[in-house]
Amino acid sequence: MVYSGRFTVATRGNDDICDITGLVEQAILESGVVNGIATVFVVGSTAAITTIEYEPGLAQDMKAALERVAPRDAYYAHEARWHDDNGHSHIRASLLGPSLTVPVVNGRMTLGAWQQIVLIDFDTRPRSRTIHVQILGE
Repeated sequence: MVYSGRFTVATRGNDDICDITGLVEQAILESGVVNGIATVFVVGSTAAITTIEYEPGLAQDMKAALERVAPRDAYYAHEARWHDDNGHSHIRASLLGPSLTVPVVNGRMTLGAWQQIVLIDFDTRPRSRTIHVQILGE
């Protein structure tokens, strides 16, 4: 069986981290899949999906780490070509990636006790992000 669903999340941009675990759980419930896999994918090249312990300290640490890896104020050829300000956003999103696959066992994701699925929006303005969830299983 294959189930495809989607939802949207309003973000603030600028490394906004949004816990979407509950929305993915809802999609799994709607699918009726008991055992399989769930793939979560964000549309766009300036956002990413990953897991993290979603708490304020670690969210701050994640933002600081990404600033060290792809600084906002560095030179990006993308910005010179398109005359915009989000070269760092594309790099950060590419490093983390647009999707995540999680096993589903007995109707539940196999996440750890302190592990949540998050959407991180790296763009430089608020956005409405579309997330697709595709669930394969029985």
